[in-house]
Amino acid sequence: MSLPTPRRIKTITEGHRLTGLEKPHHPLISVVDVAQFKNHSDIQAVIFDFYVVSLKRGCENLLYGQQKYDFDEGLMAFMAPGQILRGEENGRPPNLQGWMMFIHPDFLWNTSLAKKIKKYDYFGYATNEALFLSDREETLMNGIIDNIKQEYNAPIDKFSQDVIIAQLELLFTYAERFYERQFITRKITNSRILTRLEDVLDDYFNQQELLSKGLPTVQYVADSLTISSKYLGSLLKQLTGLTTQQHIHEKLIGKAKEKLSTTELSVSEIAFELGFEHSQSFSKLFKTKTKQSPLEFRASFN
Repeated sequence: MSLPTPRRIKTITEGHRLTGLEKPHHPLISVVDVAQFKNHSDIQAVIFDFYVVSLKRGCENLLYGQQKYDFDEGLMAFMAPGQILRGEENGRPPNLQGWMMFIHPDFLWNTSLAKKIKKYDYFGYATNEALFLSDREETLMNGIIDNIKQEYNAPIDKFSQDVIIAQLELLFTYAERFYERQFITRKITNSRILTRLEDVLDDYFNQQELLSKGLPTVQYVADSLTISSKYLGSLLKQLTGLTTQQHIHEKLIGKAKEKLSTTELSVSEIAFELGFEHSQSFSKLFKTKTKQSPLEFRASFN
């Protein structure tokens, strides 16, 4: 069964119309109450051409990374323009509360956030890798949103945009802090991801397909763990200090050391078995990681 073709929402006004809300007070930024959304059973997927930040309560059976949770806590999610949002199979949950903020890229033009917003990796996280907020954190975020609403509902002057941009930067900085806290506090889920990461890499390096497919990509590893590549990278960086690519290389070097110390295979043969087209590339990576050439490492065992 094929997935439905997403409907593209180009403007914030169109987004309001889609959810059955009145015309926005400002054409480039808006905060809406999700409890007032009207269900559209014929629309199962949308693509927004603007940034979407949401905070919701009453999300039952939310799929977060590796498993489902029943949460009545504040859940934040961040979407960049062009990402697909798929609706719930059974429509909007009856107890859903919270807000969604729409920010058109044109609102950020010629401001400090125009480039800075791209450094916030969580805009690339999937919506099922939401940010879980404590009551204190949720109150803080809601306070910032209230300031933004108050500002764009007031008469516009030359300071209006600067004030809203400052509030957005504050919101995004707190989100970055809270995500790092989440990486640390959600130890059970995170340890399972690390264990599965090792299993995925072990399985890949132990199969013969390595010869034809080459080294595993970051996207392959993320897909195997059913989480987004950006979220996986942020999580690993926080927990281990290494990127996903570095974890792949660490596993590769471990396999290379095993073959160099326990077999009679030449360096070229080992490079080929580990998915390298050219042995020089393998030797260069090995020396970068171990400070020894493959032959120097092998000689240390003799």
